Amino acid sequence: MELRVLALYPDQMNIYADRGNIIFLQQRCEWRGIGFSYAGAGPGEGLDPAAHDLLYLGGGQDRDQRAVAADMVESKREALGAAVSDGAVLLAVCGGYQLLGHSYQLGEERLPGLGLADLETVREPGKRLIGNVAIEADLGDGPQTIAGFENHGGRTYLGDAATPLGRVLKGHGNNGVDGSEGVRRDNLIGTYLHGPLLPKNAWLADRLIALALERRYGAAPELEPLDDRLELAAQQCAREVALSR
Repeated sequence: MELRVLALYPDQMNIYADRGNIIFLQQRCEWRGIGFSYAGAGPGEGLDPAAHDLLYLGGGQDRDQRAVAADMVESKREALGAAVSDGAVLLAVCGGYQLLGHSYQLGEERLPGLGLADLETVREPGKRLIGNVAIEADLGDGPQTIAGFENHGGRTYLGDAATPLGRVLKGHGNNGVDGSEGVRRDNLIGTYLHGPLLPKNAWLADRLIALALERRYGAAPELEPLDDRLELAAQQCAREVALSR
């Protein structure tokens, strides 16, 4: 088996330890003897919806997000929609998460989104939503904790057709008001949690790997257990720091 990963705009959307998430996926595959292939798709580059089973879109600064938003709609939206509809895993973090929706407000400008999730991100009066955060999420194996760090000025509101990734245990989440965090649609996941996300939440990394391999090979593989003492300690520490706020 081989995990085929495509990073979207790896040179522009990579400010929240996004490379760490990719490295973590690669390492967990290699420890298990699972092949790992990696490619990037930057400005002006299209993609084959069938070629990769796990797509990753990280966070970027405002100027990068502005450029990426326009380019992504023009060069990648149709193919990304086809890939998600066909069961590909798409993980979008922070700025990448905001671009999954219908639009993203940046100052007085409204940037176009991919329209892959029923959500809008707006700017409202108030401080940035910053700090350690813990949420409870259920991806099919019962409720589990996801811990991380959030830092966003935008407030994201889900529409009626959207399902939150999880509920906030501690922190701000999507908008600091309704107790929701992130979005989930089939194998699409968007979240504000970074710092990086996957090394602090090894179970989530394994869930994404299994879903991606299932898309390619037709059955969810039984992933070999790993010695996750350090990973579990990292998550416990991040969770405790968030809950102590």
